[in-house]
This record gives sequence, C-alpha cells and structure tokens, in this order.
Amino acid sequence: MSDRLSPIADDAPIVLEAKGITKQFPGVLANDQVDLVLHRGEILAMLGENGAGKSTLMSILSGLYTPDAGEIWIKGEHVTLHSPGDAIIRGVGMVYQHFQLVPVMTVAENVILGAEVVKAGGYIDIREANRRVRELSKQYGLEIDPTAVIEDLPVGLQQRVEIIKALYRQADILILDEPTAVLTPQESNELFQIMHQLTAQGVSIIFITHKLKEVLTVADRIVVLRGGKAVGTVYPAESTEASLAELMVGRKVILQVDKKRAQPGKTVLKIENLEVLDERKHKVVKGLSLDVREGEILAVAGVQGNGQREFVEALTGLRPVVGGHIFIEDEETTHSIPRKISELDVAHIPEDREKHGLVMPYSVADNLVLNRYFHEPFSHRAVLNRDAIAENGRNLVKEFDVRTPSIETHAGSLSGGNKQKVIVARELSRPVKLLVANQPTRGIDVGSIEFIHNQIVAQRDAGVAVLLVSAELDEVLSLADRVAVMFDGHIVKTLPIEEATRERVGLLMAGSEEE
Repeated sequence: MSDRLSPIADDAPIVLEAKGITKQFPGVLANDQVDLVLHRGEILAMLGENGAGKSTLMSILSGLYTPDAGEIWIKGEHVTLHSPGDAIIRGVGMVYQHFQLVPVMTVAENVILGAEVVKAGGYIDIREANRRVRELSKQYGLEIDPTAVIEDLPVGLQQRVEIIKALYRQADILILDEPTAVLTPQESNELFQIMHQLTAQGVSIIFITHKLKEVLTVADRIVVLRGGKAVGTVYPAESTEASLAELMVGRKVILQVDKKRAQPGKTVLKIENLEVLDERKHKVVKGLSLDVREGEILAVAGVQGNGQREFVEALTGLRPVVGGHIFIEDEETTHSIPRKISELDVAHIPEDREKHGLVMPYSVADNLVLNRYFHEPFSHRAVLNRDAIAENGRNLVKEFDVRTPSIETHAGSLSGGNKQKVIVARELSRPVKLLVANQPTRGIDVGSIEFIHNQIVAQRDAGVAVLLVSAELDEVLSLADRVAVMFDGHIVKTLPIEEATRERVGLLMAGSEEE
C-alpha cells in the first residue's frame, strides 16, 4: 500500500482540474464528460483498459489535443491549451513511454534542447547547462552525470533525463505515461522513491500504468476510466488488485493463470552456441544454447538489453546469425528467411507490434492474413480473394474479441491491446508447432493480458512448444514450466518452475552469482 495517508493529499490545494472533458474522433467517443482533480504533492494513478480514454485525456491536459467540450483549470486559472508549449508555460510536463531523446547527445544537451542557455556571441553555454542539470538532479534525487551520452545509459537513467527535462522547464505537474514499462523491478522501485521525493517538494504527479501492484504501492488516489468515462475514484487502502481489475474491465478478471502440469514431449526447437550482433556490430548473443519441447512453456527471463531482442530476431529470421545453429525439429533454420520459418508452422508475437507485427495503414482484415495471403483460399494465381479475406477477418475478430469499428479499419487506429489481439489471432489461427512470444503483454491492459495468457496456455496444452521472452517477472513465474535466465547474452541458468523463486530469478537477472 502507499506509505502516505490519502487525507493529506485531499486537504492540499488543487493544482489541476478537468471538468466535463469530452473528445470525439470519427466513430469513437474517446472522453465522455470526464472530471479529474489533482492536488499539490499528490500521486494520482490513472487506470483503464487500452482504449478507455487515458491517452486522449492526458494529451488534452498536456496541450496536444483540444477538447470538444469541458474546461481545464490550472492553479485556479481557467486555461485553453493550444500546444504542449502552452502546457509547459503553466507548469505541466509530460514524460512519454517512448523517450524523446537524441541518442548521440549528452544528458545536458538533451535537457536544454529547445531551451538552450546562450552566452555572449550566441554560443551555447554547455558549462552552465551542465551545472544546472547537476543542480536539478541533486535537488530531486535524480543523480546523473550531465556529460554522459544518452546511448551509453541504461533505460532507467534515460527516464531520469526525461523527468529532468520537464523539471528544467519548471514543470510542477508531471504526467508519467507507463513509466515502468521498460524498467527492471529494481529500477521501478528507484523510480517510486524519486516520485515520493518529487511530491515531498510540492510536485504533483499523474501516473498512468497497467500494473496494479504498482498502483497499490505508490498512489495516493486512483481514478479508473472505462469506455471514455471516469467510473470510479478509490484509495489504495480500500482496494485490491482484483477490485481494481473488475472496475477497469467491468467484470471479474482472473489474475492468476489457471494451468495444469505440463506434459512435455519431443524437442521442437534446439539452439546451439548461437551468436548474434547488434546494429553496432557488437556481439550481444554469446554462445547461447537452449531447447524447447512440445507441450511446455520455456520462459526466458532477463532485464531488457541483455540480448533478448536480437536473440528472437535471429530465431525468427529478422536478423543474421554469425555463429551457432538453430533447428526446428529436424530442419536447420539458422539462415532462413522469415517466410520459410513461418511456413514451418512457427508463430511469432514480436516485441514491437507496430514495427514487426502489423502494417499500420492496412486494414484489420488484411493484417489478419499477412502470413497466409499467398495461399488458398485467400488468393488464387496471384489474385487476392477479397471475400475470403473479409470472412476470415469477421471470424477472427469475433473469436479473439478484437474491439474494432470494422474489419476495414486501419490497424494503426486500434488501441495497443487490440493491436496485440490482431497479431495473436493471425498467428494462432493456423496449425502451429512452435510459438515464439516476445514481451507479449507489454503496455496492454489487464483484460487483454488475461486473454493472451489464456491463449498461450491453450497452445501449450494442445502440444505446441512455447518460447516466452519477458522482462515481467510476474508473467514469467505465472506462465513458465521452465525458466531460463538470460544475462549479458548468455543463458546463465535454467530452472524448473518449482525452483524459480522470485528472489532467485531476480538475482540471476541482475547478474548475481548463486550461492
């Protein structure tokens, strides 16, 4: 539970108030008469399914969108925000889930970008910028070297840079959008400490997340959106993960995966001494070996940045292999292209759904046949059968509960959870013997997580070999039959699930040696 008492926040001055915010997009009422109040020094958590209206509301409060109806009051003043610049002038800063940083520039250069410190002669005073960044980081407990280059920093420190950017522009109302989506458990705990240090100095925070444990740990109050409406405001002390999930989804949600004991069979995937390079030609997968059997889920656990992305891309034909071998059953696929691997009945749920999972301008129906459009009944003699594609789209949208206005809707307009469901529907609606799922529930809501977890377990129970790659320790421990921990490009330990305690796996993920 939150380690502060909620009445303190309720008695504090109101710094931001939204009244009756309504925003309509073609075919979608994103926000419907939403009210919201934020107090000075408060952490207000915002929960909701994908498509519930959280992002739209935050975009309005940060000046990206203008509401169709409603009012915004900041520090007692009725305001109209035409741009993020207007919001910053009034002390509202947003830290996005996908960082807006220039990798080759230093911390200080990124912080002052667009608000440079200029000395006589028109030159940027980088020494003064370094001093101010160092001063800010010390004041708010965000210790970081202003001269460090962004691309050399771990993701947790990059996030600190984003927060310092907002504070540098004198923001005292921070909107944090899914701030722990790419953080380790340790980095998340450090962020929560920073959030408390910020609020102790009068900063107010709106915290958007899908992780119910985090909300109960860090928030003073919790606002839940569903279907564009604010359906409840509750306190952590009177809430549980189950009650929050039910409020978000509108029904009871089973948070613990219900699965029987695995019955593994023959080896489907065998990897021997795999070596893979990253974009900078650095070896990031270093002699990795593992095998996955039919009827089991092998979960690869690890902190992001230890070679998992490159490993999965090599396995699925998206990245060249420089050493070692990959076998799917008796066939070597070490240097095979993605289509060849897919044709061997391999399903792939990629880490980046927008880059590798979908074609954003294509319709939902077309995205549902990306791996089969060249087969009957979807085409004949290189001519697409639009009726068959549409029928397949209607069937899968219904079966996999994809929330879309139409099968002709562009995939890019769907919420994150529904984009992921389109990928899952496409990949699992055909015969599969190996499922490779990389971060399958990153950034999606609790209802979609429940659905996708059940689909993965159903595949295992049908005899499919499942390779799950996840930085979410809860997901790993909930789904896995065996856990392989990846650190610095190696599998450092493989454990049966009975021996994979949170503490043991967490230490291995951090590179700690066992006893």
